[in-house]
Amino acid sequence: MSFTSTILLYWRDVKTSGVVFGAGLSLLLSLTLCSIVSVSSYITLALLSVTICFRIYKGILQAIQKSDEGHPFKLYLNQDVGLSKETVHKYSDCALARFNTTVIELRRLFLVEDLVDSLKFAVLMWILTYVGALFNGLTLLILGLVGMFSFPIIYEKYKVQIDHYVGMANKQVKDIIAT
Repeated sequence: MSFTSTILLYWRDVKTSGVVFGAGLSLLLSLTLCSIVSVSSYITLALLSVTICFRIYKGILQAIQKSDEGHPFKLYLNQDVGLSKETVHKYSDCALARFNTTVIELRRLFLVEDLVDSLKFAVLMWILTYVGALFNGLTLLILGLVGMFSFPIIYEKYKVQIDHYVGMANKQVKDIIAT
């Protein structure tokens, strides 16, 4: 887990974690009500409205104070926001490697190279049909987001108790499998 995700998921910086969690949850809840085109258009319009209003406000403030501060977003306008070829190649190579690994594994499962693994995959897909009947994709994403921001902090607070009960459950499973 990277340093940034640790800070976010363990709520080390409450303000940043709250903003990321709130924005993500708002986006996913918005997608349950409207299409992705509408949601992205509304978000873009909201951001554009804020920046236009801020630019006009700063312009009026400069005119009243007779100051020569310039464009309020000048610092950001001068920054290079393009991706370097090295960065694109690095991530595309990584994505290509994962894609190829996935295709090879799916080929192995679908063409039944190992019967037990293919049967496990079939059982997993069968279970997912029931999950799909109960939840849609957005609901699963919402539950995943809430879980991502909840479980690490809950585990950190109650680590001893959780480890104790997980150990008991593992022992029970091992006993059942042994019998």
